[in-house]
Amino acid sequence: MFHSNTERMIDYWTARAVQGRAPSRASVQPADFRQLMPQVFILGRDGRGRYPVRLAGGFVGDLHGCDLRGVNGLDLWSERDRLRLQTALEEIRARPEPLVATTEALTDGPSLPMEVLFAPLVAHDGGPDRFLGLYQPTSMVARLMGRTALELSVRRLTRPGAANEEAPRVRLAAIGGRQVA
Repeated sequence: MFHSNTERMIDYWTARAVQGRAPSRASVQPADFRQLMPQVFILGRDGRGRYPVRLAGGFVGDLHGCDLRGVNGLDLWSERDRLRLQTALEEIRARPEPLVATTEALTDGPSLPMEVLFAPLVAHDGGPDRFLGLYQPTSMVARLMGRTALELSVRRLTRPGAANEEAPRVRLAAIGGRQVA
């Protein structure tokens, strides 16, 4: 279960998806979610691992303390989470469905728990080349006391339409001195 705003954006995306395909960019009308615009962002895709910020609402820019246009969206995340997130973004391009990252916005003080939604959008030629996104705080933003996020850290990745959440990581175990997965 996600925050009601995250659910609203997932429902919005799902209502515009057609036969297992992501909705077209043209079918997304910002006026339909006007009150969420400060939290909305759009990432482009210039190639694997290059996701420039095309649009960032006021809350998103304020949280990071800068104009994000053109910044690679992966650069906002901790270095250890970038490959994991990149892999997940490429997967939802191949099998279009929303992705929610349960996240901490890390500052030089308190952190801010959030849900960050990524939902693929297709271009006029049919290929997914954008991601509609939402930053949804799940705690009081005032706790940051004006501090900006240094980076975002992934706690969990979830595909709401999937039967189960992200698979647990495989760990090695030893039985009788022999390692088994």
